[in-house]
Amino acid sequence: MKYHAFLIKYAEIGIKGKNRYLFEDALVKHIRLAMERVEGEFEVKKESGRIYVQALSDYDYDEAVDALKHVFGIVWICPVVQLKDEGYDKLAEQVVEYMGNVYPKGDYTFKVHSRRARKNYPKDSQQLNADLGEAILNAYENARVDVHNPQVLLSVEVRDTCINVYSVSIPGAGGMPVGTAGKAMLLLSGGIDSPVAGYMIAKRGVTIEAVYFHAPPYTSERAKQKVVDLAKLVSKYATPIKLHVINFTDIQLYIYDACPHDELTIIMRRYMMRIAERIAIKDGCHGLITGESIGQVASQTMQSLMATNEVCTLPVYRPVIGFDKQEIVDVAEKIDTFETSIQPYEDCCTIFVAKHPVTKPNVKVIRSSEKKLEEKIDAMVEEAVNSAEIIWCKA
Repeated sequence: MKYHAFLIKYAEIGIKGKNRYLFEDALVKHIRLAMERVEGEFEVKKESGRIYVQALSDYDYDEAVDALKHVFGIVWICPVVQLKDEGYDKLAEQVVEYMGNVYPKGDYTFKVHSRRARKNYPKDSQQLNADLGEAILNAYENARVDVHNPQVLLSVEVRDTCINVYSVSIPGAGGMPVGTAGKAMLLLSGGIDSPVAGYMIAKRGVTIEAVYFHAPPYTSERAKQKVVDLAKLVSKYATPIKLHVINFTDIQLYIYDACPHDELTIIMRRYMMRIAERIAIKDGCHGLITGESIGQVASQTMQSLMATNEVCTLPVYRPVIGFDKQEIVDVAEKIDTFETSIQPYEDCCTIFVAKHPVTKPNVKVIRSSEKKLEEKIDAMVEEAVNSAEIIWCKA
């Protein structure tokens, strides 16, 4: 079956008020960007509460659907046949032909759902439902009508410029178009959790930047490339991601030499948050994003999270905070980051982890330990921020 276009359906955008057009325009923009990855020529346009992706040349159907499935804001992707209005008899003939092409076995239950945007069409919606249903029954003896639970819901929309016929609805990514809800900085490691956290916040319309803490020679270039690969995978949904790579080695070694070893994880984490926030504020972000989940590791107890939060002025968003590991893995597999995340390349957090980390840190004690760093730490943080490597990650 050759489809001329895709009808794009959204959900939350439809309940927006006077600024609804801003969300629609953002969705159109991201659809256009997604279709640039598909071989062929396409036109994306808004039309009376509808968004269409029209094929202007030959194209790969599966490739086009895959691109659309990665666009936040799309709830359903409906491959559409667009017909000229040549009278009812011609429409009935074309609808029967459509059903034969899409469902060649002919043994299904169905319902016809017609809508008329053009009210001067000779038949009203109920007549179209009945008459087109009769035409299908006459053509395919094994087809049966079921208005309550049909296997096939055939939609026929009489528009001003054409008649849309479709019966397939492919689930989209949902959410809101990226860029309609501000910007935030993701602390991205090579693990399973943080890419999922970035995906989930981007799904709510947030533009994502990311910061990765690299510790050469203790972490390899392959570990850094793994994070770049993860950012590229998330960018399929989140659009291109600006990744800040921070050389964290000197800061980690300084903390390791000066502070109690059971507090290493918390103190290092606090400096990661400080650095991430500085970059976030400079780039106009409205918060930080982490992949922390309560109780998963020592640095993610309630007391530890409070200790790391204490150094931040920006809000910290933790979308997987109440997920267990399997729930996070399920999302990672869905967005294709899991296999990359489990590659055996260590990041700086795992290299310098204490054997017996404190699980209920006292903030006053942590602050006291950090005073041992006062001689050099500010200059080291400044150097780390100013020497950050910028990598644009794009699918």
